[in-house]
Amino acid sequence: MLSSELSNAEYEQLLAQYEYCFKKGDLIKGLVIGYDSEGAVVDIGAKTAAICPDREAKLNREDNIQDILKKSETYEFLIITDEDENGRFTISYKRVANAYSWKQLEEIKAADKIIEGTVVQVVKGGILVDVMGIRGFVPVSHMRARISEEMTGQTIELKILNIDSSQNQFILSNRKVHEDSLEDIKKDIFEKLEIGQVVRGEVVRITDFGAFIDIGGVDGLLPLSQISWKWVEHPGDVLKPDEKINVEIISIDYDKQRVSLSLKSLEPDPWIEAKGSIQEGAVVSGKIVRIKHFGAFVEVCPSVEALLPNDELAKYQNKNETILGAGDFIDVVILKFNPDDKRISLGIRE
Repeated sequence: MLSSELSNAEYEQLLAQYEYCFKKGDLIKGLVIGYDSEGAVVDIGAKTAAICPDREAKLNREDNIQDILKKSETYEFLIITDEDENGRFTISYKRVANAYSWKQLEEIKAADKIIEGTVVQVVKGGILVDVMGIRGFVPVSHMRARISEEMTGQTIELKILNIDSSQNQFILSNRKVHEDSLEDIKKDIFEKLEIGQVVRGEVVRITDFGAFIDIGGVDGLLPLSQISWKWVEHPGDVLKPDEKINVEIISIDYDKQRVSLSLKSLEPDPWIEAKGSIQEGAVVSGKIVRIKHFGAFVEVCPSVEALLPNDELAKYQNKNETILGAGDFIDVVILKFNPDDKRISLGIRE
């Protein structure tokens, strides 16, 4: 039964504000709709536009954010903070771009391929170069020509000597440049991939927003939201480097040579199974899995979570003179159940 303090319409209006499932660590797409004093304003489908601050957009300090994130264009972003009291998320373009760049550079080194870099500064012992937005160092002993200030701004061919993103270490050589590419082999691999195909892969790199999986010569991205039907705080809680897993291909970008993968799609959809065990009006005992400022997410059956609004949670705690936290159980009423849209509305029994 609903609280006498809220009408049905008011309750539905409150619930509608939180029916999207964005969270910190999600990799999402957003449309740039404008700019303000903080940075780019991006529509990600939430109740309010998200903000990508200047520092999270610019790969170089001298860049113009409007040249990087162009208005009316869609880009990939990483959600770096949960929504604030105004319902606004903070997102990052740079972290996604850098993550892809580091990974691509690792692939380039493994393939012993030639890359191009722009000389940005002559320093003691060598030069600094910009390669795909990442700063690297070329020692003087690995330059084919004599170093001079006139080189600044020039583009030179390079090969990677050492790369370690965790230590921000990127060492290159101009002297060891030679012809040797595996691009044609990789192209052949992409042509054999299909959406819906289940492949065996190896975990090669874990990030905050997912894991890169080697699926036979191509590294695909397994986003955090595609790892499990259950809540996952960090990919490292579930996956380990060098672990071999089966994944499903859910998206292929042939132009950018990127593959998106899913692990949870290989498991039964818990919302389908919930159809036979959840009924509207029923009272169920659920486990609180996490609490946000707008309410608590309650697991009402295995891997199926629903939001209990904060006012309902507060009412329960006041009535029972208790404070609930993650791991506690609470009796809730199933007010509405829509398994097709994966939505459940919860309330507290009077």
